[in-house]
Amino acid sequence: MSQDNLIKMECTECKRQMYYTYKNVRKLKDRLELSKHCKFCKTHTPHKETK
Repeated sequence: MSQDNLIKMECTECKRQMYYTYKNVRKLKDRLELSKHCKFCKTHTPHKETK
């Protein structure tokens, strides 16, 4: 995979970036939002894609 598809995920609660993932830019035009575990909030929170 190329670095063009690499995106950062940011916690919606504490606003810290801690996850990196790949996204198919051709199929997914909107911003990606996944439920991930935040080690600072110590719970599962929604993480949104950042620029």
